Amino acid sequence: MLPVIGTIALRQMASGDRLSLQVYKFIGDQPGKKVYIQSNLHGAEIAGNAVIHQLIEFLLTINDSDLVGEIWLVPVCNPMGTNERSHHFSPGRYCVYEAKDWNRIFWDYEKEADNLVAFTKSQLHLDLEVVRQNYLTIIKQQFAKSLEKINSPSSVPYTELFSYKLQNLSLDADYLIDLHTSSNQALDYLYYFRNREDSAKYFGLDFGILLDKYDGDAFDEAFIKPWLALEACFKEFGREIKFDVEAWTLELGTGMQINPDSVAKGVRGLKNYLAQKGILQIPNLSDEIKNHEMTFASSSNRKKYYAIAGGMIQWRIELGSYVKAGEKLYQILSFNKEGNLPSVIDVRAQKDGLVYDVATNQAVNQGEFVLGIIS
Repeated sequence: MLPVIGTIALRQMASGDRLSLQVYKFIGDQPGKKVYIQSNLHGAEIAGNAVIHQLIEFLLTINDSDLVGEIWLVPVCNPMGTNERSHHFSPGRYCVYEAKDWNRIFWDYEKEADNLVAFTKSQLHLDLEVVRQNYLTIIKQQFAKSLEKINSPSSVPYTELFSYKLQNLSLDADYLIDLHTSSNQALDYLYYFRNREDSAKYFGLDFGILLDKYDGDAFDEAFIKPWLALEACFKEFGREIKFDVEAWTLELGTGMQINPDSVAKGVRGLKNYLAQKGILQIPNLSDEIKNHEMTFASSSNRKKYYAIAGGMIQWRIELGSYVKAGEKLYQILSFNKEGNLPSVIDVRAQKDGLVYDVATNQAVNQGEFVLGIIS
């Protein structure tokens, strides 16, 4: 099947050049769920672009009848961040003009949903899909007000314009998948939200982190947070519900690199997820990942280690290692300007856990990130 390809203008630069997005919409014969998948929101996190490319190549080989619903794909979703350079390095994590993380700028309806209790009371005895459509209508109405500010004479900072463009594409999706990597070096894993563990297993990754603490400004958080709040409000009134709405962030390895193994895991996981969700109806496709066992942990149990002194990390425990409290994590070769010989400092783990993220740079100033452990 062939996609509908659309181009969306993003920004005119001082030079007159224009940045834009390209959206690939694969639409099946039968109506159904909408899946939104994007990559490269942070500039150095490029592996997801290869995942989307391979998914496009796969979708080109199937029939329209094999797809129920639609899949929207947006590779290189942040041209500003992707094109940013500092010598040989590709940072692109922050909007340098506004000093904001590109993934902490999104609109969260729940923060302004002061009528949630009244809405819930009015919907208590309605069918779940009717409730979803009613709530989505309200979210869209509130979101549309952003356009008035954008088009006003005073307009808005670019991060607000950019976030509007991405959220406008994804606001009505049923399933949202944001493809990232570490900005450093990391394992392949995913972030998920409460009561979605069963679906998390469809991606076939070994490790999942429950986002049990978040502010709602990240792309996946802003998308699903209103729905989680509505589920919680229904529960307070005695009705247990769960919307078929899901948001995922897949972390596929190391920044500034396209690791073939990480890409293969991402493609395989996406295809299996889409099959398990009934989007792709292709015999044996869902057999690629069977009875996969995952390790789950909570984001509140993450511990980042920062350099206690400046120097060179001359030894560090390997990524993916399980450590015990008291075990040596890394060693700093620390120099000084005090007339003393260089010193070697051993840093040990405060508690047990898995080393899932490590800094690329092994020269650290005091207070800079060295590695992350999750229990």
